[in-house]
Amino acid sequence: MESHLAALGYPKHAIHTGPIIRHESVYKDWEIADRKKLFNSLFQFSRKVEFHYSYSMIRKDERLDVISMTARLSKDIAAVLRAHEDYLNSFDSIIVYYDNGQVELTKILTSVFNALFGHVEFRKVKPVDYKLFQVADLICTMELLSEKFNSGRVSNFERDFFGGKRDFKKNYLKPLVKKRI
Repeated sequence: MESHLAALGYPKHAIHTGPIIRHESVYKDWEIADRKKLFNSLFQFSRKVEFHYSYSMIRKDERLDVISMTARLSKDIAAVLRAHEDYLNSFDSIIVYYDNGQVELTKILTSVFNALFGHVEFRKVKPVDYKLFQVADLICTMELLSEKFNSGRVSNFERDFFGGKRDFKKNYLKPLVKKRI
């Protein structure tokens, strides 16, 4: 992946999926073809690399307070970890890579992992250094977009980028859903 990105002219670049799709941040002056090229590099990498994922989603319109949101996310994460406890305990150590981007999520991850496992180590990461961290960002963005397409809340930038709900689900979401646990 690193050599591919370097060949495209993006050495040491952290791909941040949402801003690429929505034409924001460092990608605000990029043409859609260039943004798609960078997006597709990460997307194809994610199709080829071996990983499995689970996610939890809380809709803004649920209007949960911080305590309710923290409780729900903690329970969701703990349930997934318990379901795979034997597998996770087969390792000498569990290393959680996180950028500490959301304070509440940092607290939840630290609490839940340490409550369930005695062999956990947390490492703060810079997204540019970890392609799997960028894949996690891609997964979160794609699951959120699926919800937005289903509820009719997708933006014009998002619709233009993927060509509509059917194309999004068939060409992008379906290959990733196969990796859900």
